[in-house]
Amino acid sequence: MSALRFSRPRLSHAALTLFALLPVAACDDGGGAEPVAAGFDDRAVVEDYVDRVIVPTYQRLAERADALGTAVDALVADPTEATVAAARQAWVDTRNPWEESEAFLFGPVDSNGYDPALDTWPLNEADLDAVLAGSDALTVAFVESLPESQKGYHTVEYLIFGESNVKTAADFTQRELEYLDAATGEMVRIAHLLADSWTTSVEGRPPYAEVFRTAGEPGNTAYPSLQAAGQEIVEGMIGILDEVANGKIAEPYDNRDPRLVESQFSYNSQIDFADNIRGVRRAWLGLGPDDTSPAGASLSGFVARRDPSLAERVTAELDAGIAAIRAIPEPFRDAITDPAAAALIEAAQASLRKAQATLEGEVKALILE
Repeated sequence: MSALRFSRPRLSHAALTLFALLPVAACDDGGGAEPVAAGFDDRAVVEDYVDRVIVPTYQRLAERADALGTAVDALVADPTEATVAAARQAWVDTRNPWEESEAFLFGPVDSNGYDPALDTWPLNEADLDAVLAGSDALTVAFVESLPESQKGYHTVEYLIFGESNVKTAADFTQRELEYLDAATGEMVRIAHLLADSWTTSVEGRPPYAEVFRTAGEPGNTAYPSLQAAGQEIVEGMIGILDEVANGKIAEPYDNRDPRLVESQFSYNSQIDFADNIRGVRRAWLGLGPDDTSPAGASLSGFVARRDPSLAERVTAELDAGIAAIRAIPEPFRDAITDPAAAALIEAAQASLRKAQATLEGEVKALILE
């Protein structure tokens, strides 16, 4: 567990570089048809992954963070059941693009620390209560200085929803409203930095979209080959499948401890988990934030040209994983201690592990061959 957040395996760029330098086998089918090149070599997939999947997701996150800020401003100005409900819905809406983006937790979200700043879990409610009991002015600058476990999504969630999702407008103290306002402002700031880090210069660094798009071009030390970029894509997908099955579900379920359930205050846990896998599905198929948008060049298409049945199987396994998550009774914080839900929880884990194994064993082999 790193920075209190469930850890996931990530390869460093040095490791990716090593893989990228492995020899690529020639492909010869012995016939007259044009051979399919071995290993990942499709620049269109890399470019469309940036332009159709990553950048639109982060832009939507920034837009929805702004909407959350507006809803929280209204709640702080006038705490009513209507403004509380609107702020809660805005939190849920802002959660969606973030959870989908966890299929590609590489680049600035990792190296600039935006991930733990937004989404450290689990948090210690006593630490949040200590902030509320203190006398510091609760400004955005003060919240920025706090440990990661005292800001971000789950701090805002705790303040809006309360410990058991029953908080009313009358329950809010002035100090809670101030903390909520400042913590949301810090979330908005980080969401915009994350989006900008891919499209404009942040702290003098080039836009990461250009770094990723130019994989394999001279001077690109982050991605010295297209194969390194292809591996980054699939490793991101594998990582979140592993985290959902073996972290987000397994940690609270194995310990029968509701305190370890992510998004437990909002009862949004299964939606979070399903959105994580929808993010993998979007990454696989080259889809934007709306699944109805036209798909671009994709890892799925690359695999289909080499092994059509494998490409179809991966899509089916991801769909099955989403369905298995949604079959678990809600809320997840109660399901983990309900014997009647055990088989469904374990079935969801098995489904996700199956998809993970296919990507890790068969798909990655095609990229690295």
